[in-house]
Amino acid sequence: MKNNKKGFTLIELMIVVAIIGILAAIAIPKFADLINKSKEGATKGALSSVRSAIQVYYGDNEGWFPADTLACVTLNAKYIGEIPLAKMPGTTHGDARGVAAVTGGGAITDGSGWAYFNDPANAATWGNFVVSCTHEDIKGRDSATLLTPWSTF
Repeated sequence: MKNNKKGFTLIELMIVVAIIGILAAIAIPKFADLINKSKEGATKGALSSVRSAIQVYYGDNEGWFPADTLACVTLNAKYIGEIPLAKMPGTTHGDARGVAAVTGGGAITDGSGWAYFNDPANAATWGNFVVSCTHEDIKGRDSATLLTPWSTF
């Protein structure tokens, strides 16, 4: 009588598990990077939406940008329903939707949320809306060469 054993040997199973482990070690960091890129993309998309709302406000008000921290832009959802969430992966900042006013031609402070230059006395920056973060973005751009790297596409 012949005894046929079917199945995999222990060595074959260990090789397959090792290969799966190597592939997982390669793939997991790539997936984490994709999640961070999608968060940054969402922030830059939200930035574009708010900038568009500010431009419509500017057109409706005969060449004047909002003088507050954009509460007039969200009032009754005429220009935009609400200020969107700013997500800054890879930094120490949490997600936030607050808007900090920057006056007198000052620089943004490193923090979470948004920054809005609402000083009409400084025409060079008046009406600018940026992410309030000076950390590098995913592409490695830093604040040494840009006002805020998160505001550049």
